[in-house]
Amino acid sequence: MGEWFSREISDTGRLRLSCFLLAFIVGFLFIRFSVRMIRRQVRWWPGNVSPGGQHIHHVVFGLVFMCVGGVGGLAIADDTSGLAGAAAAVFGLGTALVLDEFALVLHLKDVYWSEQGRLSVEVVFITVALCGLLLVGLRPLGMDEAAGDGLWAIAFVLVLNLFLALVALLKGKVWTGLIGLFVGVVAFVGAVRLARPDSLWAQRRYAEGSRKERRAKARERRYRLPLQRLGDWLSDLVAGRPSG
Repeated sequence: MGEWFSREISDTGRLRLSCFLLAFIVGFLFIRFSVRMIRRQVRWWPGNVSPGGQHIHHVVFGLVFMCVGGVGGLAIADDTSGLAGAAAAVFGLGTALVLDEFALVLHLKDVYWSEQGRLSVEVVFITVALCGLLLVGLRPLGMDEAAGDGLWAIAFVLVLNLFLALVALLKGKVWTGLIGLFVGVVAFVGAVRLARPDSLWAQRRYAEGSRKERRAKARERRYRLPLQRLGDWLSDLVAGRPSG
């Protein structure tokens, strides 16, 4: 096991990323367990941190951990040392606490258990997916494929991949656009297919009542909504069901 860890993680420069991702996942699962216990008012669980009656949201602790882990990581020169991994883990833990309340920060109000609060879970899932792609060796914008080519080839691949990913994002396809940064063919598929009906692309380019708008809405009902229900079910299973 130690030999595999050295060969696949330490020697490939992925120690900090693996520590970050592991701490991020553990931190998110822990804080979601904690808030679900608090929500159920379980007696044996400590409860909220509320000195003087002031509820301290865990995003505050997350920011502290991010500062400590981030500055500590910058101060450590050897990125293969145990200290570098520990700093990355602290940063990952802090990031989990912050992103778990991403919707709260975005709306500047406590929407944690509302439908709007689902956004935090979606952001966490996206972060795990992107870090996982990096951990298995993929690089954004096709850098792996273009690394052995000339400067112009690299520039062309970067610009093309970025353009396709941005088009996919404008069409409302967040997962497709972000994963497309790592896998160019995914960005291409997202860019050429119909936009989601509520996306910025559709609002600007699909006239009301047009054939494209009708097709986009039909595709949304047929394919997107079932996937959305599946995603909501998984989100509720991991993070708890919103109150409304």
